[in-house]
Amino acid sequence: MIKKLLISGLAAFTLAGCSAPSNMPVVGSEEIHIRLDKTFSVTECEWLGDITGSEGHWYSYLFYTNDVMIQGAVNQLKNKAHDLGADTIVMIHPQDFVTSFTVFGNAYRCE
Repeated sequence: MIKKLLISGLAAFTLAGCSAPSNMPVVGSEEIHIRLDKTFSVTECEWLGDITGSEGHWYSYLFYTNDVMIQGAVNQLKNKAHDLGADTIVMIHPQDFVTSFTVFGNAYRCE
């Protein structure tokens, strides 16, 4: 009986750890704007580079909900933009794979 309780508790603890994305935002990345609209003009912005963000792996995707995988990918995208000194991301079409979610974008400084 104790063995079953221990195994059940361990399984619940393991699954609870997968309810949050593995890519967490760094301080300052929450200020970065993601643009999806085609009306936004980057003519006054400095292009800093292409960036990607991804969440989920072949061995862990069963434990993540779609919104957790999307949030983790966006967090990683913003973290990479933050590292470049960007304040704006123009996102390119996201890629939804069976085992992960990946987003692509261009990082800009538009101050």
